[in-house]
Amino acid sequence: MSERLPRIIAADAIRALEKAGFSLARQSGKHKIYKNREGKRATIPHHLNKILHPEVLKNILEDADLTIEKFKELM
Repeated sequence: MSERLPRIIAADAIRALEKAGFSLARQSGKHKIYKNREGKRATIPHHLNKILHPEVLKNILEDADLTIEKFKELM
């Protein structure tokens, strides 16, 4: 059985990505695009205090090439 995704808001996901070496590249409306030195890109919909849908968080982790376990460590 796979590990459950944490229920978090966008600000928590952003902090974890920044710890993983991502930085804000640009913003398009309410979507913040983060990139790392390897060229990986992750887009986070930034809606204040709204919990990210599990599928959205799953896509962010896939884009950032992070496992759920590694992501939880970064949080």
